Amino acid sequence: MEELQHMPPSLWADTAPAAPARPALTESRRADVLVIGGGFTGLSAALALAERGIDTVLLEANAIGWGASGRNGGQVIPGLKYDPETLRQRYGQERGQKMVELTGRNADVVFELIQRHGINCEASRNGWIQPAATHASLKVIETRARQWADHGVDVSWLDKATCAERLGSEAYLGAWLDPRAGGLNPLAYARGLATAAESAGARLFERSPVQGLNAQSGRWVAEVQGGATIDAGQVLLCTNGYSGGLQPGLARSVIAANSYQIATRPLTDAEAQGILPGGEVVSDARKLLLYFRRDASGRFLMGGRGPFHEPQGEPDFRHLQRAIGKLYPALKNVEIGYRWAGRVALTRDALPHVHQPAAGLTVALGYNGRGVAMGTHLGKLIGEHLGNDSLHEALPFPITPIQPIPLHGLQRLYVGAVVNYYRARDWLER
Repeated sequence: MEELQHMPPSLWADTAPAAPARPALTESRRADVLVIGGGFTGLSAALALAERGIDTVLLEANAIGWGASGRNGGQVIPGLKYDPETLRQRYGQERGQKMVELTGRNADVVFELIQRHGINCEASRNGWIQPAATHASLKVIETRARQWADHGVDVSWLDKATCAERLGSEAYLGAWLDPRAGGLNPLAYARGLATAAESAGARLFERSPVQGLNAQSGRWVAEVQGGATIDAGQVLLCTNGYSGGLQPGLARSVIAANSYQIATRPLTDAEAQGILPGGEVVSDARKLLLYFRRDASGRFLMGGRGPFHEPQGEPDFRHLQRAIGKLYPALKNVEIGYRWAGRVALTRDALPHVHQPAAGLTVALGYNGRGVAMGTHLGKLIGEHLGNDSLHEALPFPITPIQPIPLHGLQRLYVGAVVNYYRARDWLER
């Protein structure tokens, strides 16, 4: 229960199974690999490394799952923002097809880990519905569904009537259903990965922020708050939307945008009648998307973009409550039990990034809102191949230099402008 004091308030912090107390690093140590960051990428990498028999230490600045890994919407969606044909066109047939095949397995990897390690995280795999509110976005998802069907996925097309029946809302023109996806309690899942990594032999420390990272004599020395150090042969940096100054330019290579979420109290049987009866997760196809689902206790969850600043009170979440009322008029005045937010890392090309800015240092970040599945899978792949020549071939993405976004200091204005632009596009398309 100790680490709950270090978790930001959220639905997940209140409902995830309690985690064991983990110590802060107070004595200097050596390790084969140091993982920095206790989110999905770092945890799945630490698990895979430990299962290879590699001496692994993971340092988390706060508590396991403190960042967006413990504060997201809990939607496990395969693939990337780009459709299969787009990936093949942009990156060539061989590289593009590899990206399609590997990222298409993202959700499989999550549910396989949950089953193999017996992780108690309210996991369900009832599919993902992506509905369209405009005729323009309807054409987009028709193409997307066809491409994944051509790739062998047993997709379903939902016309307007069927979509309304599956969602319990008349707000959309149609949708497609991807059966590979599902939902979970993300903080419970992160804590389960941590337990599995420790069982495999990894050493995990919380409340141990790394304040300096330096190469010395072919190894890396991480300086931890309080004076302890970790001396490691390899370092994997997985700090995503909460990246700081450990690696020059890294924090400026992504936009750390807030994703805002709310959850109602558990709905009564009458209130819940007809709302997502199949238990799917949903994120729609508008430019400024909404994502929603129900949890294991019958609450209704709604998420979307919000102000760039950290939440300052109920007014920052009112756009989400209005969205619930528009999609489900019967829930317009239902009590909201939880409000919270977490930062996602958005990249300029909408793809995850893997960097190796120096020998023995690997960086992975930038999941653009699909971190549960993509972060887990990428961490697992890195953990299985780190230190080997096979790493480049194992990854779906090329290893690239860190490239800061121009005028990154204006990101607050940039995000606001993009949000307003996408909001206008959505309105015009309607």
